[in-house]
Amino acid sequence: MNDTQAYLTPEKFDELKKELENLKTVRRREVAEALEYARSLGDLSENAEYQEARDLQATIEERITHLEQVIKEAKIVADVKKGDIVGMGSTVTIEKEGSKEERTYTIVGTEEANIHNHKLSYLSPLGEALMGKGKGDTFSFDTPGGKQTYKVIKVS
Repeated sequence: MNDTQAYLTPEKFDELKKELENLKTVRRREVAEALEYARSLGDLSENAEYQEARDLQATIEERITHLEQVIKEAKIVADVKKGDIVGMGSTVTIEKEGSKEERTYTIVGTEEANIHNHKLSYLSPLGEALMGKGKGDTFSFDTPGGKQTYKVIKVS
């Protein structure tokens, strides 16, 4: 992992541990069987099934290494104090300047970030700009499309 601490909710931590266990037991065995079958087909230098199985094996081993590192270094964020200031675990409603459309996000760690589920990484440009802000605060941050200005409507 980078020099950045991984912050996880207890639920995400358990989810990653389950994924790791599945990769180490079920998926490794499946790939080993696929490799064995591909080897039985003969010439490995021109065996697409063998190459595909090797690539899958490398991907799985890379994911296992990543998950082990994340789990080892993770800081579990539980029972976050809900307050008036945006921090890890806060749910914040914001409004873009010049718009009446409100958007609500939960501030999470990078492993949990998922914009489709309104989970925003505290390291994303918007997440970083939100950290430490309170209800009524106006803030700006740079995007590829230019500077964006928002107002914090609610923090919980």
